[in-house]
Amino acid sequence: MPQQTKSQAQLKHFHGNGRLPNVIATDSSRPWNMNSSSGDDEAPKDPRTGGEDFTQQFTENDFEATPPAQRVQFILGEDVDDGSHVSHPLFSEMGMLVKEGDEIEWKETARWIKFEEDVEEGGNRWSKPHVATLSLHSLFELRGLLANGSVMLDMEANNLEVVADLVCDQMVSSGTLPAGVKDKVKDALLRRHRHQHEYAKKTRLPIIRSLADMRNQSSSKKDMVKSPSSQSMARQTSGTELAEQQHKGNTHFMRKIPPGAEASNILVGEVDFLERQLSCFIRLSQAAVMGDLTEVPVPTRFIFILLGPPGSQSNFHEIGRAMATLMSDEIFHEVAYRARKRDHLLAGVDEFLDAVTVLPPGEWDPTIRIEPPAAIPSQEVRKRPPELPKEEIDEEEEEQRLREESGLSRTGRLFGGLINDFKRKIPWYISDYKDALSMQCVASWIFLYFACLSPIITFGGLLSEATGKNMAAMESLVSGFVCGMGYGFFSGQPLTILGSTGPVLVFESIVYEFSMAQGWDYMTFRFWIGMWVAVICVVLVAIDASALVCYITRFTEENFATLIAVIFVYKAIENVVVIGKTFPVNQGIYDCICTPPLQSNASVLEFAKYKWDSCESYNGTLVGHDCGTPPTENVFLMSVVLCTGTFILSTILKEFKNALFFPSIVRQYISDFSVLIAIFAMTFFDYSLGVPTQKLEVPHELKPTLSTRGWLIPPFTEKNPWWSPIIAVFPAMLGTILIFMDQQITAVIVNRKENKLKKGCGYHLDLFVLSGLIAICSMMGLPWFVAATVLSINHVNSLKLESECSAPGEKPQFLGVREQRVTHIMIFLTIGGSVLLTPLLGNIPMPVLFGVFLYMGVASLKGLQFFDRILIMFMPAKYQPDYMFLRQVPIKRVHLFTIIQLACLIILWLIKSFPQTSILFPLMLVVMIGIRKSLDFVFTRRELKILDDIMPEMTKRAAADDLHQLDAEVGFCQKYLPFFGGRGKREPKGSLDAGLDGAANPNAGAQIKCNISNANEKEFEAQSSLLKK
Repeated sequence: MPQQTKSQAQLKHFHGNGRLPNVIATDSSRPWNMNSSSGDDEAPKDPRTGGEDFTQQFTENDFEATPPAQRVQFILGEDVDDGSHVSHPLFSEMGMLVKEGDEIEWKETARWIKFEEDVEEGGNRWSKPHVATLSLHSLFELRGLLANGSVMLDMEANNLEVVADLVCDQMVSSGTLPAGVKDKVKDALLRRHRHQHEYAKKTRLPIIRSLADMRNQSSSKKDMVKSPSSQSMARQTSGTELAEQQHKGNTHFMRKIPPGAEASNILVGEVDFLERQLSCFIRLSQAAVMGDLTEVPVPTRFIFILLGPPGSQSNFHEIGRAMATLMSDEIFHEVAYRARKRDHLLAGVDEFLDAVTVLPPGEWDPTIRIEPPAAIPSQEVRKRPPELPKEEIDEEEEEQRLREESGLSRTGRLFGGLINDFKRKIPWYISDYKDALSMQCVASWIFLYFACLSPIITFGGLLSEATGKNMAAMESLVSGFVCGMGYGFFSGQPLTILGSTGPVLVFESIVYEFSMAQGWDYMTFRFWIGMWVAVICVVLVAIDASALVCYITRFTEENFATLIAVIFVYKAIENVVVIGKTFPVNQGIYDCICTPPLQSNASVLEFAKYKWDSCESYNGTLVGHDCGTPPTENVFLMSVVLCTGTFILSTILKEFKNALFFPSIVRQYISDFSVLIAIFAMTFFDYSLGVPTQKLEVPHELKPTLSTRGWLIPPFTEKNPWWSPIIAVFPAMLGTILIFMDQQITAVIVNRKENKLKKGCGYHLDLFVLSGLIAICSMMGLPWFVAATVLSINHVNSLKLESECSAPGEKPQFLGVREQRVTHIMIFLTIGGSVLLTPLLGNIPMPVLFGVFLYMGVASLKGLQFFDRILIMFMPAKYQPDYMFLRQVPIKRVHLFTIIQLACLIILWLIKSFPQTSILFPLMLVVMIGIRKSLDFVFTRRELKILDDIMPEMTKRAAADDLHQLDAEVGFCQKYLPFFGGRGKREPKGSLDAGLDGAANPNAGAQIKCNISNANEKEFEAQSSLLKK
């Protein structure tokens, strides 16, 4: 018995007896099916180049009728014998035979890469790319042409003249073309091809014409019927090389063509010497550039020819559009490359018809052009055969596998998680620097520099008041430099931005007040607290405590991210309001006027035009009650303009990449540098008006704020008792909880799967590096820096990668994030050098930076499902977006979940708002995890999986695994064991009947029949009781 081929083996699951399916497209169940003609599937041999004949691999008796999808899957599953049948991206162009003056020529009317573009009649330009809408009748007619017309596969030809000769010879030999009109058909095929970009150039420069064009127009004055071979003979005389030299491709559009693309040319038209229509589908064995046949210099692989008598121009146009749309379809495109005979092409058309969607004529206007979708669904399901039944994947096991890949599972050995993080990140370390070679990284660096600088200085001012100037703005800048550089070089996730947080400030103030009350030296006591925090963090790294992060689900992380984003928005508005209280708007008249000197000839009116700040320079005198203070009524209004202007300008410019103006590369640069452009624009606007708004204050000298301390803190002083380092462990525990929760929740948000990170996580390595940085900051008397949520989210957003929009109409797709270390290092390197940039930074108004805060807070809310669900609560059902969770979960259940999450957010806000309770904020995040766990009793597992994430169930899973292992050891089940409250009974050996209804109903008995020995019965009973618990 001959050995089966690979394609035969792939199709065994279609039929139980292993026989091959029928790939012949004739199917009597289809009323529109036409019998295919035989004998012309293969291209005839060219006596000059030779040809190849394909033979039937299987006989008709070896096949059974199968659906088109399975026939296509069979074709795509065949092994490619050589490189000639490997598919390439296709550019399709349709030309119509039109009459221009006294001659005829092929005029380009439409083109396809992924979407259709038409030449606008009268507008002399291309239409917007749109989804091709076809009439069902044109598809049926096209199928009939492929079934009954000529099909020439793997034709060996390298220019259009050879193609025309072979096509005409084949049609004459098959009897479809009278020999008397053979030369006329060939002449029509070899007519000049004029493309749209040539018309456009002619319109822009009507006077400038090439000598070749003038010569062609003067020598082509006869109609084709009068001189059927004049043009063709001219081409034969001059050769194709001359046509190729005269043809200048559309090089501007060439950049839209994917690399390695080939062309598909559709030629349709009507001529008066034919009595019936002729069609031919041609696939060349090797793609070849054929002069002016194609708009761009892309080698042609497919040619579809349709010629017919007058009166069918519009019908031919629709059939040509149907052919081009089929060639742009991902599945038929591959079938066309792999087809070995006519029936394969028909199977591709049949599969396309099965997958097509029909719109009723009374409910849609065919003249409306459908915009390309934002995302195109994958067509892989149409390529693959139906999968064989397999065991259902255990969701908990899948979640556990993903946790192990991300390092969120215990290894069972000391520092096992840290070691795995090292192994995961070391292969990517060099690429972390190479991947930063992009202008996008420069934009991200400058944006995040300003975004980090202002909070650091502001935090330093607050810290100065809370710690008696032991730490202030200068210490904050140095800490930013030390922590940022260390974290940037050695962390596991450098996309996380370090910063100062509110709970750390509250913790520092509590320690300072305690030290002052005891009469201790604050910095020395803080030194030991920091040492203990570092030690405890290292212990947590050693025991893989970061694995507990797996309990932080979307419920907790989005609550935390939303809270921090709202705080940024609130603080930005609050700071502007504070400016209004400091510089109130004076609604009265400013009583201060400049008067000329007593011995001056100038008039009072002439000096009255001088402002208060320039009056003295002209030797004038200020007179009035308000002259003692400069006018401030414009400061608040100017601050409002600067803040809102920065926010609006940043938002608009960030979305400028989707605008309709300027080339794509210009739009992309404007989008990347949007915040920087907004900062510079509003700073210049403030400088030009001269209003005395508040400016950014940066320390001038690199020295500690308090002159009595140095850059190194002594570990022992006379003020502190010998046992103070010991009791420092207790506040260090609280500080560790604070550091751990802030760091790991932000890391979870950065590492979420929606960001499509490829270089892996490093939770254990991040915490290990952070413990070392805390120890260094404690020794130098610097503030502690931890992961800042909003800054990290904006860092990730500023580095997002999108696909290059190569095909017209194709929407850019999110590809991931530019993962590298350079932006993090450069941000904090520049922060460390800010002392040297004081003259420049001192000109930036603080309201401009408040506008940046407002932008960062609002931008962080974008993409949060929690925020989307809040907005949905206020929308009527018919206006709600088509989110996937709205399709799968009842709207009332969605609202209930949102209300619970919103209540938790309000509680967190209240706790963080009051200084007396804000120190408990990290502990409340742990409570949030408990609240999320309690939702298992309110929502079903399916609802929680859609709206949130499934939390791990370690104990239950371990018990079930032990029970499964014991069952494998003792044999098959034959005895019922009572658990979940059920009663047992004997059953025959080898039977199995398991139910888990008892999990939902404690009164129902979920029973298992087991075949076990008496020796293992007690152990099995013990395992069953454990599972019951």
